Amino acid sequence: MNDVIRVTGMVISAMPMSENDRRVELLTAELGKISAFLRGGRKIGSPLLAAGRLFAFGEFELFQGRSAYTVRSADIREFFAFLASDPEAFCYASYFAELAAYYSRENVEDLPLVRLLFYAIRSLHNTRLDRALVRYAYELKLMQTEGEALPEPPFASDSSAGRAWQYVLDTDADKCFQFLLEPQPFRDFSQYVATLRNGLIDGRFKSLAVLEDYLSMQQ
Repeated sequence: MNDVIRVTGMVISAMPMSENDRRVELLTAELGKISAFLRGGRKIGSPLLAAGRLFAFGEFELFQGRSAYTVRSADIREFFAFLASDPEAFCYASYFAELAAYYSRENVEDLPLVRLLFYAIRSLHNTRLDRALVRYAYELKLMQTEGEALPEPPFASDSSAGRAWQYVLDTDADKCFQFLLEPQPFRDFSQYVATLRNGLIDGRFKSLAVLEDYLSMQQ
């Protein structure tokens, strides 16, 4: 029998594979981005039913197969239940997960990335925060986590936007989203981050297009 592997992570995508089974993509601290099967994970009453929910976070016990892992058991600690009734937050969370998946690699440890994604999604439930600002702070912190962020904004600035840039870089993931900006500094900050992101990230994200379409319909 294969040895049991224990990982901590989050379900960042999930799809049905048969009447009873589900395939998930996990972002884990120990193994990076991996695919795993949940045998019987779609059956009502299955102990793995919760482990197949999108954004479920916790500890997973796995067996390694030839091309994928199989989840033996899971201890889910956070479901982010608010996402089920908040389509805007769900769109943001989906983009955050897709962007994390872009950076994550299989069999490469990345605890900072898992922590950042967890706290970014949790921040969406804080009504005192601006979700658009959380998005740009997440993008900047993610690029820093992956060794790509500039120590200063791409444009010289000693303004509130520049200080916000420094705050995000200097603050741990659990607190780096906890700030607000006035409209003009926000526009500057978002422009700084977008300039860096567009220069570093090659690709278009479907979830970002969905988010932007959703936000445009709410205006």
